[in-house]
Amino acid sequence: MISNFDISQAMTIKLDPVLPPDPEFLPGIRRAPKRELTLNKKEIKLALKNALRYIPEELHEKLAPEFLNELLTRGRIYGYRFRPKGPIKGKPVYEYKGKTLEGKALQVMIDNNLDFDVALYPYELVTYGETGQVFQNWIQYQLTKKYLEVMTEEQTLVVMSGHPLGLFKSSRNAPRVIITNALMVGMFDNQENWIRAQALGVANYGQMTAGGWMYIGPQGIVHGTFNTILNAGRLKLGVPDDGDLRGNLFVSSGLGGMSGAQGKAVRIANGVGIIAEVDYSRIQTRLEQGWIDVVLDDLDEVFKTALEYKKDGKSIAIAYYGNVVDLLQYAVDNNIHIDLLSDQTSCHAAYDGGYCPQGITFEERTELLRTNKQKFKELVNRSLRKHFELIKTLVERGTYFFDYGNSFMKAVFDAGVKEIAKNGVDTSEGFIFPSYVEDIMGPMLFDYGYGPFRWVCLSGKHEDLVKTDKAAMECIDPTRRGQDRDNYIWIRDAEKNKLVVGTQARILYSDAEGRIRIALRFNEMVRRGEVGPIMIGRDHHDTGGTDSPFRETSNIKDGSNIMADMATHCFAGNAARGMTLVALHNGGGVGIGKAINGGFGLVLDGSRRVDEVIKTAVAWDVMSGVSRRAWARNEHSIETAIEYNKKNVGEDHITLPYLVDDELIDKLTDKLDI
Repeated sequence: MISNFDISQAMTIKLDPVLPPDPEFLPGIRRAPKRELTLNKKEIKLALKNALRYIPEELHEKLAPEFLNELLTRGRIYGYRFRPKGPIKGKPVYEYKGKTLEGKALQVMIDNNLDFDVALYPYELVTYGETGQVFQNWIQYQLTKKYLEVMTEEQTLVVMSGHPLGLFKSSRNAPRVIITNALMVGMFDNQENWIRAQALGVANYGQMTAGGWMYIGPQGIVHGTFNTILNAGRLKLGVPDDGDLRGNLFVSSGLGGMSGAQGKAVRIANGVGIIAEVDYSRIQTRLEQGWIDVVLDDLDEVFKTALEYKKDGKSIAIAYYGNVVDLLQYAVDNNIHIDLLSDQTSCHAAYDGGYCPQGITFEERTELLRTNKQKFKELVNRSLRKHFELIKTLVERGTYFFDYGNSFMKAVFDAGVKEIAKNGVDTSEGFIFPSYVEDIMGPMLFDYGYGPFRWVCLSGKHEDLVKTDKAAMECIDPTRRGQDRDNYIWIRDAEKNKLVVGTQARILYSDAEGRIRIALRFNEMVRRGEVGPIMIGRDHHDTGGTDSPFRETSNIKDGSNIMADMATHCFAGNAARGMTLVALHNGGGVGIGKAINGGFGLVLDGSRRVDEVIKTAVAWDVMSGVSRRAWARNEHSIETAIEYNKKNVGEDHITLPYLVDDELIDKLTDKLDI
């Protein structure tokens, strides 16, 4: 029979048989609420064995009761004592151990995702979105770090739901890391099974970029949020193409990870914003970072201030410390006109603390999650129903409401409001209110290939970021398209707008041509020694990164919006073309079973090899999504694909759809008795 001694001797990369000191928790750092624990006694035993299989046998007797206590009191085994002491930050790349630049760079990204200033619940490894974790536990963190320190340029680290499966020989042109998170067999791909799998220690909710190690703080969504609200104004409020949101009021809720961008975005767009938030610590974080201007808890004062600024054409971001349902009730009761309305609470995890019901405080919400989950669910459902009624009233009065891809409308439907579905029965035909992708981001950005391109200056030097901003601006022709004009202004003003939270990073919505041009310019700058190495990547919420009928593919109308082919091929194609890191996740911002999303990271080391990866992989990453959208007969994607085919004769070629006369189809089908 194989013994633990035999197993230990067979591994050179493993945890040391040394017990780390007792965990320390610094005061004032947000902690995740207790997670739902549905395991029976047999499954609890399995969860303990699953956690202890990382640990040398000498430590089992000490750690087994500790892990059991974590499971029973927190709902998960986090392995707190394996967390490094004190704050974690993404350090300059050369301060990390490793045989490869890529291995060191990925450690920068991991640590930046767990920075106290970046992460939502850093002790529970949750970066954002209430449940989006970098790893399941700190044991996985420690072991992954060991692998990245010894990985060579001809090895690939495989990570499955946070678990470092191992290093495998590959080639210099293969990815250094391949990550998957929470990919579940279809029959079991639902919330109930995922909750069980996560408690067992076999599933990790990577959200979109948390489990792919590519989150760059709220800046990662701020350009997308800016684009969304500005283009909503152009689409619905008569804002001219070269105008801004001056004199318009935007109301939403949430100031956590992703939603934390809303205040900054409305300020840059020169509008007036009111963002409701029930967790004062999140408000305090955004206030300290300068992402909101003022905190108010009196609704008279909130709207008095907002309307004064609106009348004067001035911009302000107001955090309302309270529940968004109370805020909307006040607006309805006092007949206050709201121009743009949305919501960014974590409704994909509405029953896990992502949505705080009206009538209770944030602290009471946290206690109910621990002591009476059923009552909490009932309160959430009641509040969501009320929330919907208020939105409906405001829309009838002229407000433009859009779902912000946080699964809000699905949560309302699940709360029993069938009328939010277009057909009044199920969600197969969508909802009565548009998703922001359906109305705005899809046709105005994604269909052209514009999406959330990101880069991180691995040197940690702010002067490198300033240099890349200038270089990116020089790569943009503001006369080419309206989107390029917006991008030029965005990157021109990026330094002034003080967007950095965590490591030195930038976000810029660019298309395939723009991303390639910028990435090649950056790699040339690294080659010349003008800047240190750079990591490029993107949010998975992109042109081709994610399949989700509730968000990213909501403006795809050929019936394929429920298929996961695009994200999967994007992932595989990026691996084949040599991206440094490739990731594929289940879930994202709309919840488990509602999306498959993929992302990448590429280290720019200045080499000619990386030039070739940029030319092939970045083009594929964007244009695979544009191609899918063109095949769905999305007009702007067809235009973009036609242009691409002309520019890439003999190299790339996209299949285009022939258009069908609606009258022909109507004549054939109108008489059908179905």
